[in-house]
Amino acid sequence: MKIHEYQARELLSTYQIPVPSGRMIETAADAGAAFDQAVAGMASPLAVVKAQVYAGGRGKAGFVKLVKTRQEAIDAATFMLSNRMVSPQTPPEGLEVKKLLVAQAADIADRKGGGKDEFYLAITLDRKIRRNVLIASREGGVEIETIAHERPEAIIKQPLDPLRGLTAYDAREVAIKLGFVGKQIGQAADIMIKLAKCYVEKDCTIAEINPLVITPPDAKNPDGRVIALDAKFNFDENGVFRHNDVEAMYDPTEENPAEIRAKKFNLSYVALDGNIGCLVNGAGLAMATMDIIKLEGGEPANFLDVGGGATEEAVTEAFGIILSDPRCKGVLVNIFGGIMKCDVIAQGIVNAAKGFKNRDGSIGFKVPLVVRLEGTNVDAGRKLLDDSKAIVPTLQSGKDLGDAARKVVKAVGRG
Repeated sequence: MKIHEYQARELLSTYQIPVPSGRMIETAADAGAAFDQAVAGMASPLAVVKAQVYAGGRGKAGFVKLVKTRQEAIDAATFMLSNRMVSPQTPPEGLEVKKLLVAQAADIADRKGGGKDEFYLAITLDRKIRRNVLIASREGGVEIETIAHERPEAIIKQPLDPLRGLTAYDAREVAIKLGFVGKQIGQAADIMIKLAKCYVEKDCTIAEINPLVITPPDAKNPDGRVIALDAKFNFDENGVFRHNDVEAMYDPTEENPAEIRAKKFNLSYVALDGNIGCLVNGAGLAMATMDIIKLEGGEPANFLDVGGGATEEAVTEAFGIILSDPRCKGVLVNIFGGIMKCDVIAQGIVNAAKGFKNRDGSIGFKVPLVVRLEGTNVDAGRKLLDDSKAIVPTLQSGKDLGDAARKVVKAVGRG
């Protein structure tokens, strides 16, 4: 589960991690008042307007703007709320922007040698060592994946103690390695410890601050202040039930409607960019099915695991979800019957075909359908399908997974 940046800032604040003041708005008319609130008390008013979407690349797409006046804030909000944001992390058609963050802009200290004092911090699970780990870098404000690929030596990794979490000693050591000095060391270490605590207590899969910055020195803070400007949190959906505050942050409007629909039937569904729909039981088998489709020159349109105990109703719903994607030009069903019986799947296919309503109003499957069944009650399942060719005229059987993949790719066309 993901949350928006403005919600991530609120979460950081609950752990006493300093962030600039800000406010979420949903209309351009509220931008002026939000600007006034953000810059209150500033000698030189400067705020930032940021689109709130579940995708990166906002700055390069023009959906993060610095503004100096109320009117500039209103103009920026009007632009963002009336245009779709397109970036490398969005679909080609872009994302609709429904919420904005208007926040006080922070003045960032200049770094010796050039650039700004920006840093990257994150807590996540390192599966290789089977421990949570703090990831830090002096290269904040940019995509950490690029830094890790081009300059891996710029990344610091500090494993967390399984019982004590991130210790004060380790946090200070990382802060010193990052180049913090004086009172900055204690501030940065404190933020790292609190971020690690939040990560564990809220069942996160990642807790990220990017960038963490140092403000210019002033009379009250001769070494400057260390503050978080942007944050990202993902949560383990299996643990969300334990956190009412996190669950309340869920924004279904930012999710794929088909994925939300699938959750209601306990189906694991992820939309992809291909044109061959997949209906499979078991996550591992589903991934293998997508691999075989790719091997044969096709492109999977989705990952869909109906699970081991799916009902006919769930199978029917699964077809509805798959075929609701206009890019889907064919479907491969790959079932290995263990707990799930092949005849149940077969009956579900027939029932789905009988009642499926196409976008043009016609009834029944129009796209090629290739089914591979194996396992419990496989003979009964195959007979059900053979006897239903009149109901499902687009149906073909695959004698094995390779044969089924070749047939569906041939029927749909490569690529």
